[in-house]
Amino acid sequence: MKAAVERIDLRKIVPSYAARRGRFDIIDVPPTRYVAADAEGTPEGESFAGALGALFPLAYGLKFASKKEQGRDYVVPPLEALWWADDPAAFTSGDKSAWRSTALMLLPEWITDVDVEAAREAVVAKVPAEDLARVRVEVLEEGRCAQTLHVGPFSEEGPVIEELHAVLEGAGLALAGKHHEIYLSDFRRTAPEKLRTILRQPGAVRN
Repeated sequence: MKAAVERIDLRKIVPSYAARRGRFDIIDVPPTRYVAADAEGTPEGESFAGALGALFPLAYGLKFASKKEQGRDYVVPPLEALWWADDPAAFTSGDKSAWRSTALMLLPEWITDVDVEAAREAVVAKVPAEDLARVRVEVLEEGRCAQTLHVGPFSEEGPVIEELHAVLEGAGLALAGKHHEIYLSDFRRTAPEKLRTILRQPGAVRN
């Protein structure tokens, strides 16, 4: 009988996935490879939905190919996203149409760019060409960051983000990079009050 393939859960072994509600940590995040897709506008809009519609089939295709061809199985990592606006005031004005984002899904270290391209070819018939064309491999270099775990609706993140920024600045760091969210819950199926989201903000040493 063929031995079962061990399934790795990256959420349990990647240190930057560890966060606790009410605790604000300063961490150092190493350069990290993702499959990424850009979007514009509100998180509920068609652009962000199109990014997810391309990333998820690709991510699951990579998982299944890894298990079949390399004998290495893993749990598909959680969805992540970077959020920003050309005018920072858009985040407080409620004008989500001005938001910009990059949806991300972590790549295990043994997955190569060649593997990603093979998975892209495998989902061509399932994903609209304009959405699949947005997908790329990106190495995110965030360095020193502050992060915490928010439990509850996205609409209640504001005060937590303000405290996160204060912690970062209290550590002698200026805000740098883009607001980063890691969705530990499937927000399509989870009640808003039970959503678990890691909030991360990169920082830079003040001159």
